[in-house]
Amino acid sequence: MASTSAEIIAFLLTISGWVLVSSTLPTDYWKVSTIDGTVITTATFWANLWKTCVTDSTGVSNCKDFPSMLALDGYIQACRGLMISAVCLGFFGAVFGLVGMKCTKVGGSDQTKAKIACLAGLIFILSGLCSMTSCSLYANRITSEFFDPSFVAQKYELGAALFIGWAGASLCIIGGIIFCFSIAENSNSARRGYAYNGATSVMSSRTKAHNSVPDKTPPKHFDKNAYV
Repeated sequence: MASTSAEIIAFLLTISGWVLVSSTLPTDYWKVSTIDGTVITTATFWANLWKTCVTDSTGVSNCKDFPSMLALDGYIQACRGLMISAVCLGFFGAVFGLVGMKCTKVGGSDQTKAKIACLAGLIFILSGLCSMTSCSLYANRITSEFFDPSFVAQKYELGAALFIGWAGASLCIIGGIIFCFSIAENSNSARRGYAYNGATSVMSSRTKAHNSVPDKTPPKHFDKNAYV
């Protein structure tokens, strides 16, 4: 029962993390222009993996898509690939997780379902690592440009999408680890189920059965002449 509860908790954690990672991909605010050292802010610049935009003081936004994928910076291409990989891996991990859980009716025996659940955990861990690497790579580029005194272009700060991506990646990794431990719990329960009681011989069983039957023979009474 404890193993089933742990699998349900792991599935909820991983699905929540996968939803957060999936919502991070189209989110607008991956980086936002900083107001450090600015007295009057007339426009806000922000960007994500697909476009760069500017919002003026009236709230009107003008966006420009990146013109060519091959002309992009290397870190943006890497972040795109990692995030798409994280979303795809999370989908397959959810499918394997449903099949490998004990509370479902598909997947075969308990040992087979435990192996499938462990595979789902590994897929979710890999998905979380892809999302974590993508967000960290993007954040590293932002912070390096912000603290570089020779960088004279527009400086940015970390956007909300990065924190959502880190949270989703953490949930995927934690849930995947719990899924991986389910195979160890199943193997321990299988060992406890087969206890060795020792071999029982035929003679000993017959002796026990003979001793368990009460003796109903009436007692014999002898008179005095019988002892002479």
